[in-house]
Amino acid sequence: MLFFCKSDVAALCSSLDVDFVLKLIFLGSFQFDLLHAFHGAKTVINLIRVAVHTSTRHRKREMDLWSSIIYLLTTWIFIHYLRFFLMHSPFNPKRLPPGPLPFPIVGNIFKLGSKPHKSLAELAKAYGPVLALKLGYVSTIVISSIPMAKEVLQKHDASFSNRTVVDASTVLDHHQSSVVFLSPSTKWRNMWRVCNSYVFAISQLDASRELRRRKVQQLISHIDHCCKVGTTMNIGQETFDTTLNILSNIFFSVDLANPRSDSGREFKEIVWDMMVVNGTPNIADFFPLLKIIDPQRIRYRAKILAQKVITLFNTMIDERLQLRKQTGSLESNDVLDVLLSINQENSKELELSVIPHLLLDLFAAGTETTSSTIEWVMTELLRNPNELKRAQLELEEVLGKNNPMEEEDIGRLPYLQAIIKETLRLHPPLPFLVPRKVITDVEFCGYIIPKNARILVNVWAMGRDPNIWEKADLFDPKRFLGSHINFKGNDFELIPFGTGRRICPGLQLASRMLHLIVGSLIHSFNWKLDGLVPEKIDMDEKFAFTLQKAQSLTAIPSRVYL
Repeated sequence: MLFFCKSDVAALCSSLDVDFVLKLIFLGSFQFDLLHAFHGAKTVINLIRVAVHTSTRHRKREMDLWSSIIYLLTTWIFIHYLRFFLMHSPFNPKRLPPGPLPFPIVGNIFKLGSKPHKSLAELAKAYGPVLALKLGYVSTIVISSIPMAKEVLQKHDASFSNRTVVDASTVLDHHQSSVVFLSPSTKWRNMWRVCNSYVFAISQLDASRELRRRKVQQLISHIDHCCKVGTTMNIGQETFDTTLNILSNIFFSVDLANPRSDSGREFKEIVWDMMVVNGTPNIADFFPLLKIIDPQRIRYRAKILAQKVITLFNTMIDERLQLRKQTGSLESNDVLDVLLSINQENSKELELSVIPHLLLDLFAAGTETTSSTIEWVMTELLRNPNELKRAQLELEEVLGKNNPMEEEDIGRLPYLQAIIKETLRLHPPLPFLVPRKVITDVEFCGYIIPKNARILVNVWAMGRDPNIWEKADLFDPKRFLGSHINFKGNDFELIPFGTGRRICPGLQLASRMLHLIVGSLIHSFNWKLDGLVPEKIDMDEKFAFTLQKAQSLTAIPSRVYL
């Protein structure tokens, strides 16, 4: 027989579903002795009453709990939206710029989409050139017009000169020795001076001119071989290799992207993977609490890659120091020698431990940005054959038929310069300048930019602003002929490399490489699309560390002059 008491049923009902308890009681009642049937039936009725009563109280407690949760959640949402309206109210002296209503917790993060530069350009059309967003827990201000960019980058440059440090940049404490991510400080100013006065000084660039010419000629020889066998070329990949080897020879006097060596292939793959990892949007940058768990494993992967590169650079530094010690020679043959000499003369100006991090910055900033831009230039020229033909005629007129292009020729090629400018207008290497941050509340154009807000300057949107550019989406290099506008940082119509104290220190080197490589490619070769007509070229973009082509450009080269 089964025996039940009121306390047993109450205990069961507090933890089990009431239907289950009633079934249990019903089944148990069948085991009562027939002699006690009447007493058993009465007991069952009493037990059911207790079960129902206890379950009702339990459900009431659950309903009270859910009512409290719903009440608190409703109150929190109400306060959240009330705060939003108050912060954007025209009557608030500390109001934020206009922007879309954010959702609780996630904010406006779903507004970004897969191509944030385009999504934010569309939002700017609705809310204006100064746009406030809440991306997760990060306040973000987006600048999308030339006048507003001048306010931020020129008039208020000091207030907006700090950097937003992304989670991936903190591996190996890189952000503490990075000319890109350091906030203005004595250490940052010393590194900046080293870059401008030594690494990218005009005299240093002129001294390495022959090296760049030699590496470009190696590329031309490789393409010559492709012409003979009719091979289709991946233009972005080939120019990435050339750019990487130019930089590695300027810095170390070696080819680090040599496809015929295992170490060369490995280094090239590491640099490429770094571009991919650093270009992947990281949810931990929008929800700081998630940095602890690194949900996308971005910091983990970035650390492995950075460790490999830093270890390689440290090995090369140690070998060079040993060589200098053995020979007693302090001659500056490359950038590494220059940096080591600066360190030995004044270690406070440039610490030895900083050198590998500085080199990492320069490699990361100089390889993918240059090769990606070259790929976009060639894409636009193959898509617009008349522009390609005009550029080739200019090169033939200035250089002659079989003479290779030299850096000294750049100033005599205005249409080639216009092509590079027009490509940078439509396809800036970075659609947003490297994000900045304000460390105090800043009054800006009648708004208050809150402390720690992230500042995004959408140079992609500025380059396609119909208020500035006629037929803004059309590739038309002629718009720059006779124009004073250049991309050296003084003309805000075209600032793909930034401006002010945070301008890209490698701008002059990038300009020389872009003109030399593109000019050499189109002066030496005709290019035919593989099975496509120009109008069908895929122009879709892939948002990553740089604004890459979603589909790599491949073409078949043939010699212009036999």
